[in-house]
Amino acid sequence: MSQSLLSPIPPPQSPAERIAWELPAEAITIRIRWFGLCVGYLFVNFLSPSKHQLELNGILALATGYAIADTVWSRRRRVFLSETPLFVSLMESIFIGLLCHFDQGIDSLFRFYYLLSLLVCAFRYTPLTTYLTLALHALSFSLLVFSGNQSAPIQPASILLMLVFMAWVTWASTALSMLVHTAGEQLADLNAELQRNQKLLEQRIAERTTELQQSQAMLVQQEKQAAFGLLAAGIAHEVGNPLAAISGLVQMMNRKPLDPDMHERLGLIDEQLRRIQRTLRELVDFSRPASREVRRCDIREVIKAALNVAKYYKRMKGKHVDVEYAEDMPDVQIVRDQVLQVFLNLILNALDATQEGGTIHIAARPAPPGIEITVKDDGHGVRAEDQPRLFQAYFTTKETGTGLGLFVCRNIVESMSGRIELVESSPAGTTFRVRFPAA
Repeated sequence: MSQSLLSPIPPPQSPAERIAWELPAEAITIRIRWFGLCVGYLFVNFLSPSKHQLELNGILALATGYAIADTVWSRRRRVFLSETPLFVSLMESIFIGLLCHFDQGIDSLFRFYYLLSLLVCAFRYTPLTTYLTLALHALSFSLLVFSGNQSAPIQPASILLMLVFMAWVTWASTALSMLVHTAGEQLADLNAELQRNQKLLEQRIAERTTELQQSQAMLVQQEKQAAFGLLAAGIAHEVGNPLAAISGLVQMMNRKPLDPDMHERLGLIDEQLRRIQRTLRELVDFSRPASREVRRCDIREVIKAALNVAKYYKRMKGKHVDVEYAEDMPDVQIVRDQVLQVFLNLILNALDATQEGGTIHIAARPAPPGIEITVKDDGHGVRAEDQPRLFQAYFTTKETGTGLGLFVCRNIVESMSGRIELVESSPAGTTFRVRFPAA
């Protein structure tokens, strides 16, 4: 109860809300106060000069000083004597009472200042403060009965009418102020809800935009793989037919009676032709349309297949790949061709990051409730500021990279209830870890 006595109506929820209410109310109060002072000076000095003109001007001068202090504080975005509203009300009661006393007593036109004061109080403070101010003003007005400066005989009805009018103004202005403030609070709540909905909408739009970008990235990657598959199949077909003819001729010549040295040379030629044919078969197998069938697989076989493709990579020369498999590796339920793509991408990235003479270490081990595969290189590593963005679409640290490799890897692994992560990266090397649940 005592705290509400000192607070604007109703008590603000935060300092920001309090300032948002008090400062506009203070601006209105200052205008009303200056208007009353101007009217008072005009009345005392021009419209109805009094024999107590000097005293009245002195009282108005004191009020002007208070109004100036109030205005200065308001310009500083503060409220003058905001913590002592009853003291302000008491000062106004004395001020208005003195004006009436030195003018015409209860018949003085200054008595209407009581109404302005009550109106301002209702707008700024709680109903309790306003009604206590009414009591102070009623007491001040009633004491004017004992003033010896009455212009006419005292009429009890006039006193009662003024008191009733003061009470009515207090009630009406308090009710109106409460209505305005309640409407303001409701508007603020609606505005806050609108801002929350706006943020939620922006968040959903951002999520949908991210999903769309990811879908576009996956589509781009699939189109690139499809184009690569068509190109590889075409190359294998165009190269495979002449190779088959050459291989047939070599075998035919090798069956003829020739000197041993010639047979040895034809045997070497035939061996190299078979090697080229195996390479073409591996290329065609890798580039064929990927199967999306989820089946039980041995992860060691998938890693081996990825290494068989990676061995033809141009940056494989002069680097060593070390593979370590734990015993009793459980099978996993995966889409084999897609997981092969994941490991091929990790291996190629490791080869790109490693200098000649470097080592790539691949290890697979059980990690209940599944398995864990790590791909570690001793390359230059990834900068710390780039690490959080490695799995984002279109982010790359390579000059000629597309930024889709690790993004696609993450989507593939997570679609199979797995997880891929960067374990560590420093100038001494980088380690990626892939986990899959056991079948």
